[in-house]
Amino acid sequence: MAAFDEVQILDVYHWNDTLFSFKTSRHDSLRFRNGHFVMIGLEVDAKPLMRAYSIASPNYEPYLEFLSIKVPDGPLTSRLQHVQVGDRLLMGHKTVGTLVIDDLKPGNRLFLFATGTGLAPFMSIIQDPETYERFETVILIHGVRLVSELAYAQFIRETLPRHELLGDMVSRQLIYYPTVTREAFTHSGRLTTAIESGQLFVDIRQTALDPASDRVMICGSPAMLKESALMLDRRGFQISPSAGVQGDYVIERAFAER
Repeated sequence: MAAFDEVQILDVYHWNDTLFSFKTSRHDSLRFRNGHFVMIGLEVDAKPLMRAYSIASPNYEPYLEFLSIKVPDGPLTSRLQHVQVGDRLLMGHKTVGTLVIDDLKPGNRLFLFATGTGLAPFMSIIQDPETYERFETVILIHGVRLVSELAYAQFIRETLPRHELLGDMVSRQLIYYPTVTREAFTHSGRLTTAIESGQLFVDIRQTALDPASDRVMICGSPAMLKESALMLDRRGFQISPSAGVQGDYVIERAFAER
């Protein structure tokens, strides 16, 4: 297992029957940019079974946090969903990813489009002081099927604005817009529908998307990634062509290309 480190489960939280999050210890040598992912997994039949997971905790925390779905027949998640405090996981040595604000051109507003567990990398980004230093307004849009899938909603609304260091910036600059498709909720319908129809901008009292001043990060299902990218392309936004090259918007290419 030389290619992987062992980390310990510090905390597990089950949001509902299909969604959970967990915290692990963190090796001192692990460094990452907020928005990165890392390979984590378990030893199964004397072999490492690994999958890419976005890191939900900011890079200054002494632990790592992850958000995961539960797939009954999933090779890894069928096992991972049963981990308990004290259990050990395997973790890769290297973090990578294209969801980093360094790959965005300067702008005034930062839009974060997330569906499901695609929220995870944005949890680290909205807890990064640099995000608020680079953008005047940060708009997090999280689309899910059920209200119970709105992971971290209370943390975003209530805890983060009271954060000792980030609280003032979050209160002034972060707009959180959760939307639900299969249950009654304050905002209902698909994320892309809210944007295309203009309802999002009415609800948050902001002007429509403008490639001259707005930057976008997208993480979610392959279908949502494709639809959102096409929507932005039609509006004149230019995607970052590769890691290290700035654009008007970025997607997590590792997940999009699966």
